[in-house]
Amino acid sequence: MIFAYLDLLQGSQTAFLVFFGAVVTALLVGITFHEFSHAFAADSLGDPTPRYRGRLTLNPFAHLDPLGTLLLFMAGFGWGRPVPVNPNLMRSSNPKTGMAMVAAAGPISNLVVAGLAGLPIKLGLVDWHTPFFAWGKSSEYVEWVVSTWGVSDYLGLYLGSIIIFGIILALFNLTPLWPLDGFSVAVGILPRDLSLEMERLRTWGPGLLLLFLFGIPILTGWSPVFQILRPAVNGLASLLTGVGDPSVFGY
Repeated sequence: MIFAYLDLLQGSQTAFLVFFGAVVTALLVGITFHEFSHAFAADSLGDPTPRYRGRLTLNPFAHLDPLGTLLLFMAGFGWGRPVPVNPNLMRSSNPKTGMAMVAAAGPISNLVVAGLAGLPIKLGLVDWHTPFFAWGKSSEYVEWVVSTWGVSDYLGLYLGSIIIFGIILALFNLTPLWPLDGFSVAVGILPRDLSLEMERLRTWGPGLLLLFLFGIPILTGWSPVFQILRPAVNGLASLLTGVGDPSVFGY
């Protein structure tokens, strides 16, 4: 993803700063609220571990994970630094249920933030813009478009970026593969037999993630993650903004 904006830098520093700055802002907001929500949920359930570890904060530097952040900039999806929790300290009859609630809090927070960011667009107060508009466009064309923008357009780009990456963070992290949130959610809500089967697949999670994220795209030029996420992201963006065809990815 970052390479598209590097191409802009060669021809238009203004366009680069506008689009890349919007993405950076959106990712910091998304990661921060995601990890803070994990910590807040655990603390609310009686586990003080995140508070003692300094994670019950909206300071983004407390939550950034080097690899997860790098992937967000490179590929558009990733994760923050895991929040340490102790399910045995939670006020829950089943520790797995408590963990599921804590895990679900992160993706849910991303969708809530995306929904709030979408309200000004849905009410017609701000114009809709996607940061992926610059993808594949010449720097001259993007610079020309940006030169015609007003305050509503710039605000729409920043809000649109928060919406898009919030949705991507939520959907990607709900994938039921360890160490993503979706794995803990699935283990916590599935019937006992299915939950135990999921637990046995824990060690396969990282390998499968690497296969889907890098192996298949490198070998085939086709990204299963992108193809699965694209219609879901477009659909949710349309729902949250009221834009009939948001064309999140520029086409």
